[in-house]
Amino acid sequence: MLFNFKSEMKYIVLTSKLSLAFICICLLLSLKCANSDNGRAKNNADKLSVGNLLTEKQFDALFPMRDKFYTYAAFIKAVKDMSWIKVKVIRRAVSVYQFTRTDKRTGKTVVIRQDEDWNEDWAKKKPDSSYVIDYGGFCSDKDIQTSKKELAAFFAHIAHETRHGENGKYNDGLMFIHESNTTLPYTAPNEVYPAAPGKKYYGRGPMQLSYNGNYGYASDCIFGDKKILLNNPDLIETDPVIAFKTALYFWMTPQTTKPSAHDVMIGKWQPNAADKAAGRTPGFGMTINIVNGAVECGKGDNMYNMNDRIGFYQYFLKKLGANDVNCACSCGKMKPF
Repeated sequence: MLFNFKSEMKYIVLTSKLSLAFICICLLLSLKCANSDNGRAKNNADKLSVGNLLTEKQFDALFPMRDKFYTYAAFIKAVKDMSWIKVKVIRRAVSVYQFTRTDKRTGKTVVIRQDEDWNEDWAKKKPDSSYVIDYGGFCSDKDIQTSKKELAAFFAHIAHETRHGENGKYNDGLMFIHESNTTLPYTAPNEVYPAAPGKKYYGRGPMQLSYNGNYGYASDCIFGDKKILLNNPDLIETDPVIAFKTALYFWMTPQTTKPSAHDVMIGKWQPNAADKAAGRTPGFGMTINIVNGAVECGKGDNMYNMNDRIGFYQYFLKKLGANDVNCACSCGKMKPF
């Protein structure tokens, strides 16, 4: 057999060059991926989080009388889990909705609600309005001081809703897991979120979520499935992470004519002509109107429950090292929604 030394050498050199080129490409790709991963990690690290604003020791000090059900770990996990959820809401003809839920971890997008009349001609003729709820914005959309103000406002409401006592020290929040009277079903006719047979939707969790409509809406946003909380409302009083998630849902989610409390506290919401005529202005007082305006707002500045929320807010502001110098804290002269 003849051996062509020259040809073989060319083959060896060519093969070596190709191998070297392949190795270089792999190295470049790995570096690019590493840089990309580092960039994502850096972006995540740079984004303000509740964990940066509040330690477990601080949480324990803010709620020294809390029920052991409510833990710092459950709160932080709820915030982290919710941060991966984004929901786009499109509304037609005032009350016909389509919800599209995105899991930001996977990028998977699913239509989780489309009302029966969505494709009716009369509905499609009405102008669409839409907005996106990014649950990752909780106490992280703005600077540290604004985020601390938002956290203080959120804590003020959940503390008031779950307090047990009237000692004026503002240390008695997160004591109730559900409201004291559990005999009432809190059900209302709702075609989209009908009550499950035999289930009760009394106030549960840090924000005392009530009524089947709220349970179903919260379940859609949190789980992408309305039936989870409609069929199992007790999850809110047996799973502390889910309990906190329902409070975050309520805080971050606009309701038909109401803005979200989150948008109010970060300065995103601005009153329209109708709001101005009703005396609604940006500030903590507006969040009271959102949470329980029908009972506490428009009744003057001596309303006990309203002032209790304000007291909690000012207490938590001080404890978190924040301030609200020009606080529009009262809703006493606001017309409820």
